[in-house]
Formats: sequence, C-alpha cells, structure tokens
Amino acid sequence: HVQLVESGGGSVQRGGSLRLSCDASRYTYSTYCMGWSRQAPGKEREGVAAIWTGGNSTFYSESVKGRFTISTDSAKSTVFLQMNSLEPEDTAKYYCASGEVDDCFLGSWSTAWPKRDDWGQGTQVTVST
Repeated sequence: HVQLVESGGGSVQRGGSLRLSCDASRYTYSTYCMGWSRQAPGKEREGVAAIWTGGNSTFYSESVKGRFTISTDSAKSTVFLQMNSLEPEDTAKYYCASGEVDDCFLGSWSTAWPKRDDWGQGTQVTVST
C-alpha cells in the first residue's frame, strides 16, 4: 500500500469544525477506495469514513454519520474529511489510507484497514470542552 500524507488537524472547541486533507497523488490506480481512520490514546484504531473514487459512494461509521463528510477533489488526488459538530470524543490522531475498490463495498475500510501497519504520520485532532 502507498503511504499517504495527512494534514489539517488542530485544536478546536466542542461544536467546532475542521477539514482534513490527504494527498493521494501517488496512488496510481484509476479508481480505488480511500478512507480515514483514527486512533485515540489507549484505544484501538477505528475506521471513520471511506469513499469510492469511481463514483459517489461514501461510507461512514455510526459515530460520525451526519457530522463528517468525506470527499475528493475533481482530480481524485486529494481526499478530504470535513468534520463538523466536533465532540471531545473525536479527539484522536487521524490517518488516511487507500485500497482496492472492494475494500469500500465489502467494509474492509472499517474492519481490516484499522489493523494495517503501513500508516503515515497522521494528523492530530483535539477537541476541548
């Protein structure tokens, strides 16, 4: 898997917003699955959202559904995670990853990706009360 570069993290208060970016320009397949995972201190990494770059299919964990939006730019070289209505429970380091198309539709972005060991540096998101 190609290691990707995340950016856009920061510190906000409860209810605030942040937009994370992931540079996927090194990924050379025409269509693929891109996703975000996060890991809070002392907790296992969990899948947050995923998007199939070949269409408009998006996937979210229950904990962020309705608050977070995953998207790509027109060139499919950058993946964004718009995070609204942030809660202290969203505090974590966020990572992006890529995989095959089936990873989106079979749920691997949520079940298998968090167990991978090829993550990049991630970007820290801190939400205060």
